[in-house]
Amino acid sequence: MKSLWSHLLVAFVASFISFLLFYTYYPVKVTQIEEVPVPVSSQVKESAILMADGGHSSPFYTKDFSLIVNRVVPSVVNITGLSATNYKISSGSGVMVSPDGYIVTNHHVIEDATTLRITLHNKRKFDAEVIGMDTQTDLALIKINSQNLRTLPLGNSDELDVGEWVLAIGHPFNLNSTVTAGIVSAKARNINILGDEYSIESFIQTDAVVNPGNSGGALINAEGELVGINTAILTESGVSEGYSFAIPSNLVRKVITDLRAYGQVQRAILGVNIFDVTDEIAFELGLSQVEGVFIQSVTPGGTAFYAGLQKGDVILKVNDVPTPTVPELQEQVALYRPGDNISLVYMRDGQILRQEKVVLSPLEDLRPRKK
Repeated sequence: MKSLWSHLLVAFVASFISFLLFYTYYPVKVTQIEEVPVPVSSQVKESAILMADGGHSSPFYTKDFSLIVNRVVPSVVNITGLSATNYKISSGSGVMVSPDGYIVTNHHVIEDATTLRITLHNKRKFDAEVIGMDTQTDLALIKINSQNLRTLPLGNSDELDVGEWVLAIGHPFNLNSTVTAGIVSAKARNINILGDEYSIESFIQTDAVVNPGNSGGALINAEGELVGINTAILTESGVSEGYSFAIPSNLVRKVITDLRAYGQVQRAILGVNIFDVTDEIAFELGLSQVEGVFIQSVTPGGTAFYAGLQKGDVILKVNDVPTPTVPELQEQVALYRPGDNISLVYMRDGQILRQEKVVLSPLEDLRPRKK
């Protein structure tokens, strides 16, 4: 018994000595994780989660969009296109843009339909009339006979940043009011899906999941503003593979305003054959950056012709908005009507030139005349 107590005493003393040596030579470092203050608005609820990695802490933010979604979902409608025999031939989405029943959607959603059946979020159904369509932007404006409808405010798509949160809302596969989230992956994308020679493709690319039936639906920002109309996906399987494209809201605003006022879009054009500046062109012209739009030829009688632009000029800005690519130049010009004045900044022979009060010509002046 005495031997057992002796062994226990020796073990206790050895453990105590080891404990003292460990804290003497290997002190424990304690890192304080500080609370990160996060403002909470009435529209977006934010929470901060501290992630510990290798002894370091960093803030990682998540967003709860439920308040915004509850407010904006009622403004996104389901559109069913019916044939003359009442057979369903198309299905898509639309966005209510005025309380008296005006709805914006894609041209390809409604183009072949004889009857357009609109289903609201509250399951009320209406037939819609077509106000106007535009193949060059794949947009259409339709109207139902109702009042006091929930609408979406139009945001400024130029203010979108790559990496910014966006939500896609629509009716894919006739699944009512589906919401997906993603970020802006790129801007001013041209994916060559519109067949018209004078098509305007300057899409917002996102990684929000979009599928057949989402066409014509809303792309909204974190403030609940409409920043785009979901239009297309790039896919080999026929369903979402992570790349979706939306028409920017600034272009949508111009098109639907024209369709409502005139029944067709008032389209202005520069009258130039253009392509993006390449590395070789930038080197040859002495450009500090590989950006801008190179003029290959000027059409006689067009805007650029009367403004004095020449082959070899590089357009850099329209109304002081940079135009580093062809889609961005086309989008900026498309925001204006024939007869409007714009300013152009361009480079010629190494000099930066500016032309004020350039009067835009109508597209019809440059279209080939049918005999």
